[in-house]
Amino acid sequence: MRKTSFALIGVGVVGERIINQLLNSETCEIISIFDENKTRLQEIAAKYNLTIAENVEVLFETKPDWVYIGTPPVSHASLAEQVASFGLNILSEKPLAHNAEDGEKMVDSSTKANVHTAMHFPLMYSPVVNKLKEAIASEDLGDIVRVELHTYFPVWPRPWQQNPWIGTREQGGFIREVFPHYLQVIHHLFGDLKILSHEITYPENVELCETGVSALAKTESGIPVLLNGLSGIGQIERLEFKVFGTSKVMTIRNWSELWVSEKGQEEVQVIPEIKPLSLVDSCHRLVNGEEALTVKFDEGLKVQKWIDELLSN
Repeated sequence: MRKTSFALIGVGVVGERIINQLLNSETCEIISIFDENKTRLQEIAAKYNLTIAENVEVLFETKPDWVYIGTPPVSHASLAEQVASFGLNILSEKPLAHNAEDGEKMVDSSTKANVHTAMHFPLMYSPVVNKLKEAIASEDLGDIVRVELHTYFPVWPRPWQQNPWIGTREQGGFIREVFPHYLQVIHHLFGDLKILSHEITYPENVELCETGVSALAKTESGIPVLLNGLSGIGQIERLEFKVFGTSKVMTIRNWSELWVSEKGQEEVQVIPEIKPLSLVDSCHRLVNGEEALTVKFDEGLKVQKWIDELLSN
């Protein structure tokens, strides 16, 4: 079986996670990597015995099946246009772009080049989201009456994610970094979203990203949605994505825990039995003409527009 080849632009913390996914896949391989941080690039190449490309043009010339873009959001659009011009499929880190205008350029260039696109939304391929999706489809929760997202960070940027841009108002913040995962899940489960009202708080330093946001929204079927985020507070990091049903409530806590509660009972943790196909293996299937779950750029653009709206004053 021919393996599906990947070349990576950007090998930071999240890029290294992609590397591990690819190395653990029986269907995929890495043929080259590039990062403008030469020290980091050399470290990752040595750690995983990977081939370095001198620049992005050399990387494109290796003709991988997929190019992963794991750079800061402001560079996504220009890189995607270059990748598309070489006729290569594009896997982009989230958010799709710096803003919706750049996101539209990415959708346009990839559509014109007729290449496959995918977004790195790992939550979509998690056992807990798969279990939640099954419960909603089978109506095990009853009627869905509300969806809530609560994100709390004692500090931002998080200790493991220190880089020059992740805390800036231009490109960083938890609305860009964390909210896209859950907005995409909401879209996948319930369809389009309309933000009805929101309030965002920024620090006095205009260079720094948001410290809080609260928003009310509604799905196209009329389900109320509450979005809530806060950083710089006196508690441990805690993320909760809650789907309230008339029979049961399901909560995805801290990315990978699934909790279920029923009327009059304490919530219990559920361990999903099924592990869905991974993102990289889905990319392999896609280029081989098989059905696979991927989040394409046009869906990423919808999420980008909601992100832009939440970030507006």
